[in-house]
Parts: sequence; structure tokens; C-alpha cells
Amino acid sequence: AKIAASWVISPVLGGIIAAAFLYLIKRTITYQSDMVAAARRWVPLLQALMAWAFTTYLVLKGLRQVWQVGVGMAFLIGLGFAVLTYGFMRWRLASVTKGLSNDKQGVNSLFVLPLIFSAALLSFAHGANDVANAVGPLAAINEAVMQGAIATKAAIPVWVLMIGAIGIALGLALYGPKLIKTVGSGITELDQMRAFCIAMAAAITVIVASQLGLPVSSTHIAVGAVFGVGFLREYIKSHYGQMIIAIEEHHAGHDEEIVQAYLVRFHKADFNEKGRMLAELKASKQAKVDSHLTKKERRGLKGVYRKELVKRSALARIVAAWLITVPVSALMAAMIYFMIRGMMLP
Repeated sequence: AKIAASWVISPVLGGIIAAAFLYLIKRTITYQSDMVAAARRWVPLLQALMAWAFTTYLVLKGLRQVWQVGVGMAFLIGLGFAVLTYGFMRWRLASVTKGLSNDKQGVNSLFVLPLIFSAALLSFAHGANDVANAVGPLAAINEAVMQGAIATKAAIPVWVLMIGAIGIALGLALYGPKLIKTVGSGITELDQMRAFCIAMAAAITVIVASQLGLPVSSTHIAVGAVFGVGFLREYIKSHYGQMIIAIEEHHAGHDEEIVQAYLVRFHKADFNEKGRMLAELKASKQAKVDSHLTKKERRGLKGVYRKELVKRSALARIVAAWLITVPVSALMAAMIYFMIRGMMLP
């Protein structure tokens, strides 16, 4: 039950973490009037968080065969690397951000290096979890053959790990491009910031699952993170559309140039300024009670944003695949077991 629950919880958790990271970036960087200055403050912190997570996990799991370290000490070591990473990124961004355009495209360019490292962290977590899931049955068979009995715990020889690693690499080379295309562009539109959030969320979720000893799929988690980012964008865009509707309703009957000037000012305002502008509209006695847009037009606007940002057909296909592959693989394994058992019985 615990393992089955993890198959459902892990992609949902990945989506929640990815959405939380993206909202943090939007709230602290892209919603600010001076995006470059905000990026100088927050990108080093995000990179330091990634360094802390990676180092802590590496010390706890990757080095445990040669160096046994407690959780508290691992956290302190990770914190040390995080501080070094923060200092390096602060120094690097001080020069990189000179002359950088104060827009989303300019800020996106600052996430190229963090995205590379977060993808490397995700690949490490993938190897730590998915390869173990794949070679676990083979290690158990090898242990039973070598010991002549079924053991509760099986040692994993190096050659078994090599088989798993080679299989993962071959699978990526042969069938990876199609899946990469689906995850990268077939569900929702991604840029550097969104991809960074997805990679970080997937890596953190896999790391937590591995620490708890739960066999989860990093692919499922990454896909869940993609949907989390997409649904957050959908909600934000839809909410922004409702704010534009409120502004247009308030200025109904006014000169078109005045309305457009207000919309431009609203678009350029930072998060707090937008809130003040909307509060002024709401409190204004001149606000219109009756809407010049019908309910049907409102629903149509929401539908446009929803279709644009998240492909529901992709969601249906992926959920169907998850629901089908797990029971089918279990059924096939049971059938093969009974076939072999029947052939071996006298």
C-alpha cells in the first residue's frame, strides 16, 4: 500500500514543488519593476538551495559505502557548499547582469547555468532511484542462486549495476528523444525558468523518495512537475485576464487612449503596485456594476487561456498510460511466474 500510494503521491508532490518554485520566482523576480536587481538577489539563493540539496544527498547516499555520516552532519556539509555557491553566484551575476535587458527574456538567460546544474542533479537522482528499481529483481535472483535460498536482503554486485546503467543509457538513446519532446514541448510551453523549477522539483522529490526507500519513477515525477507548472501558469493567466476584464469594465465609456494607457501602466507595474491599482478600482465609486461582457464571453476567455497553456489531451493520454501499464505489467509478471512454475513442477 505504501509503494502504491507513492506512485500517485510522487507526481502530485513533484507538481506542487515545481509550482511553488515557479511562483516564488515570479513573485520575487519577474513581478518586480527592476527584474535584474531582483534576479541578483534571488538567483544565487536558488542556486545555493540546489547545491545544499545535491551535496546533502550525495553525502548521505552516494558516499555511505566509504564514509558513514549522520543526517545532521550531512546537512551542515551541504550548508557549507550552499554558502560557497551563493558567494560564487553573487560574484558571477555582478558582472553578467551589466547591460542585461530588464525583461523576462533577459532574466531567463540567467537561469541557463542553474538549469544545467539542476538537470545534472535530476540525472544523478534518476540514476540513484530508477536504476535501483530496475536491477533490484536481478540482484534478488543472483543472491538466491548464489546462496541457494531466498534472502530478505540482497547484495548488489557491480556487474548488476553495470547492466542497469547500460540499459538506462541504451533506452535513452533509442527511445528517449520522443519522450523528451513530449515532456519538453508536448504538454505546456517551457522556458529556462520553468524548466529549472521542473528539474529542481523532480530531483528533490526523487531524493526524498530514495531517502525513504520508496521506489518511484523520476519520469512520472518530472511529468507531474510539468503539469504543475502548466496549471500554475494557466491559473495566473486566467486570473490576469479577469483583472484586465475588471479594468475594462471600470473604464467602460472612457476614451480608448485612456484605457490603453492605464493597461500599459498596469502591465509594467510590479506585484504590489498592481494590487494597489486593483484596490483603487474596487473602492472607486465610479466602478461599473454591470459588466459589458456576457457570461459566455467570460467563459470563452478562460477557455482560451486554458487551451493555450495546458494540453488536456496529453494529460488524458499520460494518465491512461499510468493506469494501464502498472496493472498490465503486474499481470504479465504473474502469468510468466505461473508458466515457469508449471514447467518446473513434476
